[in-house]
Amino acid sequence: MKQMDQITKWAVELQSIAQNGIEYGYDRFDRERYEQVRKIATEMMAAITGLSINVVKGLFSNDDGYQTPKVSTRAAIFNKQKILLVKETTDNLWSMPGGWCEPNITVKENCIKEAEEESGHKIEVKQIIAVNNHSTNIYDKERIERPINVCNVIFLCKDLGGKFSKNTETDKCSFFELDNLPPLSLPRNSSAEIKMCFEANQSSNWQTKFE
Repeated sequence: MKQMDQITKWAVELQSIAQNGIEYGYDRFDRERYEQVRKIATEMMAAITGLSINVVKGLFSNDDGYQTPKVSTRAAIFNKQKILLVKETTDNLWSMPGGWCEPNITVKENCIKEAEEESGHKIEVKQIIAVNNHSTNIYDKERIERPINVCNVIFLCKDLGGKFSKNTETDKCSFFELDNLPPLSLPRNSSAEIKMCFEANQSSNWQTKFE
């Protein structure tokens, strides 16, 4: 393991210990100590990633209760041998439609919702291609490290058609062949994951990858 990867891992573990201590600490003195541990973890992660203290603090402190990974979905939407990608407004790079899972809906429902919101297309969800941990992701060494632990569920989907409308999250939508991909938003997806999705689409007996 690279030294920076090890430091990132330590920072995330410290944040987890801090959040659990803040939630379950017996008195205000314990909670104050755990707040200090969270502050140290935040400063470590900011130094490693180049993100501002406020950004990392927001990522670390926007959950309550026992620390668990965040869950996100991505929709690999195919029309024949082309995959649908959307251009993200935040970084002007491309990704499969998707986002954080919302409360009170299933991961499948979240996948369908995010796909329609970001691309304007309705979809039929066929199967799960992979469940990846973006912190370790043994299938993909290209990915940019995130300062939080993310469990990403990638679904194979059939395109049922639709019409794109520019929105706050995406400003373009198009289908691409594997050998003609646009610049990808690496925090969201990578060329290795896109390639895996093409393989799943072409397979008659795809086995879900997970770690």
